[in-house]
Amino acid sequence: MKTLTIGFLIIIMINGHLNADNHSTTNDNITLNLNASAEVLVKAFIAPIEYASSDFHLEWDTLANFRVAEPEKSYPTSVFLAFLPSEAVSVGDYWEIEKAGILTLLRQLHPNPTLDMHINAGDSRGLWACLRAYNDEFADIAFRVHAEFELEDGWFTPSQFAGNLVIDRTQERVVFFQMYVPKSTLNFDVNWKKYKNSIITAAGYCPRIELRAETQGVVPDIEFVESITEKEAEHKLALRFYKSQQINWVSLEEALKMATAQQKFVHVISINGPLTDESC
Repeated sequence: MKTLTIGFLIIIMINGHLNADNHSTTNDNITLNLNASAEVLVKAFIAPIEYASSDFHLEWDTLANFRVAEPEKSYPTSVFLAFLPSEAVSVGDYWEIEKAGILTLLRQLHPNPTLDMHINAGDSRGLWACLRAYNDEFADIAFRVHAEFELEDGWFTPSQFAGNLVIDRTQERVVFFQMYVPKSTLNFDVNWKKYKNSIITAAGYCPRIELRAETQGVVPDIEFVESITEKEAEHKLALRFYKSQQINWVSLEEALKMATAQQKFVHVISINGPLTDESC
């Protein structure tokens, strides 16, 4: 649902330099594992939808009553093995997440999640994780998942599911888990089969769609010996989905200076939606 237009917000690119950011930032490999026999209590949250274009959240009963399937559920820790790499990794390394475990967790939010997006075009398929930080006791895994929920009369497509899994490396257990739809002006799309032979589309905002588990302490207090920032991890994961993120975008002011110095043209692109998620 992303379109290009002329005018409004301007984003600038001088040339086609690509960022091939697909390597780790350190050479220190660590192995991650979990004790599959333990249990983790996960809480689920879906707040009432605050906005949808064309008032879909008021006119469409399915959207007006969009709520969690199970507010609380205990899982064997084996479910969270889906987030772990199959081999030793370094900070900044990324890997694909195992699908079955993610679908199990998403069913706590809604009974019909799918990783096969119903729109066939685009870069939005996939689920990736990245080792963000570690020390001798803990490891922090950042991840990004693209999924949607099949409704009785349509589809609900969050912008993305972002999150972190913090594990205790010594006891091989989950310390903290959060999987959520980030807040932004718009953070979901919906497709409503309102009429027999047509589908109508809208975008909207829901203040909270989240799965969360905390079993120990306050995660931000952990001091890591090797790490990248959350922002750096976000960028590494976005690169797995969107080719637009491989471009070295610069500000208008910087682009004009570079264009003069390099005697090159400035390519001006204006968009009416984000290039980095599915909220459109």
